[in-house]
Amino acid sequence: MIVIFENILPVFLLVSLGIWLKRSPLIDLSLWEGLEQLGYFVLFPALLFSTLARADFAGMKSSVTALATIGSITLMSAAMLMLWPFLRNRHVSAAAFTSIFQTATRWNGFMALAIAQKLYGPLGLSLTALIMALVIIPINFYNIGVLITFNGGKKGLRFFAYKITTNPLIVASALGIVLNLLGLTVYGPIMSAVDMLAAASLSLGLVMVGAGLKVVDALRPSRVVLLAVGLKLIVMPLFMVGAAYLLGIRGDSLLVIALGASVPTAMNGYLLAKQMGGDAPLYAAVATVQTAASFFTIPLVLIVTAYVAAG
Repeated sequence: MIVIFENILPVFLLVSLGIWLKRSPLIDLSLWEGLEQLGYFVLFPALLFSTLARADFAGMKSSVTALATIGSITLMSAAMLMLWPFLRNRHVSAAAFTSIFQTATRWNGFMALAIAQKLYGPLGLSLTALIMALVIIPINFYNIGVLITFNGGKKGLRFFAYKITTNPLIVASALGIVLNLLGLTVYGPIMSAVDMLAAASLSLGLVMVGAGLKVVDALRPSRVVLLAVGLKLIVMPLFMVGAAYLLGIRGDSLLVIALGASVPTAMNGYLLAKQMGGDAPLYAAVATVQTAASFFTIPLVLIVTAYVAAG
């Protein structure tokens, strides 16, 4: 337990640094939006491309991992839709439901990759990047579909295709996997430049996660916020770890899958909620409480998963 806490503590220290810097007079507030765009469009794609282009997929049970992760995301999304009539009867608005749906199914890649690297080294980093590449498309497809449906949108397949094909994380992941499978290499100096960008992505990304949080939202969380926290930090790991275990995944691979399932939601969903009529303030509140709670729930999920894997 102590070892896990010590390995995830640096991650949360960087998140805390972001919370402090956003509220200090040291950095102009206008800088943060630019940093967020830099991370989303350049740094994080560089990390995914660099990791996936070199990953050894042979030892990762890629097909089984794909079935476990994509299947879990699909089942979780279906369960969320089944929950809607109950929430509607409890006076939860459609916009609020889209934010509950997003925060229950999205996961923070910055945190997952940083913790995986600390706990499980290169294998953890590569497997986490692979899982991200596998779930990025279904997660975005389901979430965009829910936002359009519940917020009265009429956009069709062309809009879906545009959102998927222009997502920098999807593009970078696809390029890295294609180069890897074809056995192609990138010209050395170019790859070195990509690696330098990738090296900056995790630390800066974690600082930006903290900068996007609103501490006041964590002080008196509503029942809806607590519901979204429980769905993401408890129910999602149960879905994903259970599926992976039943499909025969064991050892560090199972633990990395558990880690990916147990991190809090991604902040890019907040921007999507603002753009597409979702409840953005609720999303921010859930993300804040999830991030705080995950400091305790991630070790718990990993310990339980290790016990299950050993049994």
